[in-house]
Amino acid sequence: MSDDTQTDVRPAPLTLALVPINASASLRDQAYAKLKQAIADADIYHSREEIRIDEKELTEALGVSRTPVREAMTLLEQEGFLRTVPRRGIYIQRKTKKEIVDMICMWAALESMAARLATLRASDEDIAALRHMFDNFRDTTPAEHIEEYSEANIAFHQSIVQLSQSQILLDTMKNLFVHVRAIRKMTIAQSGRASRSIVDHMRIIEALEKRDTELVERLVRQHSLDLAAFVEANCDFLD
Repeated sequence: MSDDTQTDVRPAPLTLALVPINASASLRDQAYAKLKQAIADADIYHSREEIRIDEKELTEALGVSRTPVREAMTLLEQEGFLRTVPRRGIYIQRKTKKEIVDMICMWAALESMAARLATLRASDEDIAALRHMFDNFRDTTPAEHIEEYSEANIAFHQSIVQLSQSQILLDTMKNLFVHVRAIRKMTIAQSGRASRSIVDHMRIIEALEKRDTELVERLVRQHSLDLAAFVEANCDFLD
């Protein structure tokens, strides 16, 4: 039987969280930014099912014509976030387990350098602010508020990169972050990782406060490499 005569069963499209864009700036650029952020916020690794998105639904949610949305999706496809399947539609591109592990290892190298630069460039006030990110978990365990802790965990890693004051690092890591964030969010509740994570974070903050470049670089790198090892050992659903 040829492919043309087979019944084409497509998954229902994923509804991304989007709001209309501001027509005062480039429609394509705004559509690109909003779509990319929506993909980052979506739980794209929650199952093995392919995740299809609907162009018509996206244009309606963003309040623009199809042209800027198509242009934005072309850019996202070039960056590896979307893929077009002829006669089937547009799908969010998920990574394999090996790809995710490799991405986390690259993140480990880049974030550890960001942490090193933070000891040289960040103000005392900015470093001190890192502690306040975990104020809500002082009298409780992260596992009791896993959704809130997951967001604080992700924000912490973003802040480390921002404290480097290196635009090159920020630009290099932004595409990695979409997938690394999704995996951090998914795995933080597993095998007591949340409690170990906050211990690691406190040690990293202490090293930053002491301006100990060698120690903070090592701690940040190992923190992400531990995640890579966990994904390698436990995340077979990614294959």
